[in-house]
Amino acid sequence: MTDLKQLFLDQTPLLDVRAPVEFNKGAFPSATNLPILDDENRHLVGTCYKEQGEAAAEHLGYELVQSQRDTLIQQWQTFLRANPNALVYCFRGGKRSQIAAQWLTDAGTPVTRVDGGYKRLRSYLIEQLDSPPDIILLSGKTGVGKTDLLPQIKHAVDLEGLANHRGSAFGGQLSPQPSQIDFENRLAIEFLRHPDYVVLEDESRLIGRIHIPQSLQDRMKEAPIWLLEDSVENRSNRILKEYVLDPLAHMPIGQLQHRLEESLNAIQKRLGGVRFQAMKTALANAFSAHQGGDPSQHLAWIEALLVDYYDPMYEYQLDKKEGRIQHKINWANLTNQELDFRSDCS
Repeated sequence: MTDLKQLFLDQTPLLDVRAPVEFNKGAFPSATNLPILDDENRHLVGTCYKEQGEAAAEHLGYELVQSQRDTLIQQWQTFLRANPNALVYCFRGGKRSQIAAQWLTDAGTPVTRVDGGYKRLRSYLIEQLDSPPDIILLSGKTGVGKTDLLPQIKHAVDLEGLANHRGSAFGGQLSPQPSQIDFENRLAIEFLRHPDYVVLEDESRLIGRIHIPQSLQDRMKEAPIWLLEDSVENRSNRILKEYVLDPLAHMPIGQLQHRLEESLNAIQKRLGGVRFQAMKTALANAFSAHQGGDPSQHLAWIEALLVDYYDPMYEYQLDKKEGRIQHKINWANLTNQELDFRSDCS
């Protein structure tokens, strides 16, 4: 029986022979998809199973894959030569992985199958999410630099990094977010790496379109809090870098302006008409100045966004968490040493 904990901790290479549609819905970080049936053939086998039963579907499946046998074996062997300790699996550890393993054995390249397949691996990771380790929350206003501090914190897990989103209306990244299942799988593996406790950013239930599992939300609502603080000036400059300067390395300035205008439109109702129009004008003026070589004008709308929009929402939420705040820390007082929250809390 495969040691699933060690499999994930060792990042053991996995050969996933499920169809691409299954893989794209959810997979594991170390998995590579080299399917034995493509999406169309999988659909044909599934339809046959419903209409004619298991025996007929199995016969059709064999017919469909036989013509691709040599090509598939070559692809799998290439993968296994590069990853000699890899394991193979399908959805339940059934026919597809059995066929793949047998073909490879017959071709002189034996491989071990994962008993129970994807379903067993996924169930094991769900168990980790349902019983997370102890949690300490790192909280602070937008732009305070929580994500920047995480690498200095022992046992930190970057939820926004796993979700590929900065967690706000302006937090979208250029690359897409992972599937919900992929996010959960990566998070569960982080819990395996830090069984005693984890330090997480104080997030709402949604990070972009990714939702934090309910069991974790419940634990986060009770967790002790470390509060990170910084000046409005420093926060504004940090947001300038994150929202404007860094994205410009990957897109034209006009495209960035359009993205930020869309983000601003998304919070129009919460801002109210007067504040929205003022911020919209400041944003347009900033990009005009930026086109002329002066990006500093962005600080006007960014500071307004922080002070008039994000800060009031944060302060309202923080008032309800006041009793859970254990420490307040400021960038001015931090050292470069890796922070150990648990030992500092004891």
